[in-house]
Amino acid sequence: MNVACDAPASLELNGASSLFWPVQRWLDELPDAPASDSLRTLTAQYPVALPDGRPVRFVSPQADGMPYECRLWERGEVETRPDNWHDFFNALIWLSFPETKRAITAAHVAAMQKPGEQRNLRRDALTHFDECGIVVLASDPTLLDLLRSFQWQSLFVERRQDVIAQMRFMIFGHATYEALLNPFRGLTAKAILLPVTPVFLRQDSGQLLAAVDAKIAPILAGDTFIRPRDFQPLPLLGIPGVTPDNEDPAYYTDTRQFRPGRRSDLMAA
Repeated sequence: MNVACDAPASLELNGASSLFWPVQRWLDELPDAPASDSLRTLTAQYPVALPDGRPVRFVSPQADGMPYECRLWERGEVETRPDNWHDFFNALIWLSFPETKRAITAAHVAAMQKPGEQRNLRRDALTHFDECGIVVLASDPTLLDLLRSFQWQSLFVERRQDVIAQMRFMIFGHATYEALLNPFRGLTAKAILLPVTPVFLRQDSGQLLAAVDAKIAPILAGDTFIRPRDFQPLPLLGIPGVTPDNEDPAYYTDTRQFRPGRRSDLMAA
């Protein structure tokens, strides 16, 4: 399947299909999507297991009231709505980032409250990355500094060629993949920023996916990201090549999309 062909025409026009590369291998093996039968065949061909060796299976939603994460952790069952883009991409992320998906599920279960208690920020943070996460790699850490400080013009205009040569953008969130089927101005992902070596960045796509999966799984299992705001916001349509509109430097002056930073960050500065 070629996402740029099968998705709405707006995707072809703005080049957002370039962001699908982490799951492109699986898309290429699917004759139609989000067809449940094809997805089941694919996931059976490339099995994923929980830490104890039990297989992860993609099943229809159940009506027994068991929490999603508990069902997954205790039974290895991922509730997957039939012919649904959102859940379809979730399954592909299990194939692309199995270590990280296991880490997120384990962290959810560990952070669960007693019945009736309010959901905590730790679980909110895990959900934000699971749904909307992106990993940003850079072999020049100063590029990450510009992103961290919301210096959009400096990053995407003045150092545009460095961004193209020395950064990689790896979408994790399955809701973000769904949104990219019909992207809109202001579409924002929640980023983990990883400085890496030039050699690390030059790995082929399969090696790079596996290496990043191994890096971010323990990060998300730890206490670095305990609130949703701990992730770095990244407007996806600002990434070079995603939309022809961002070839114009004036594109980055739209503060509704490229915000100057959080108020607390600005006060700290």
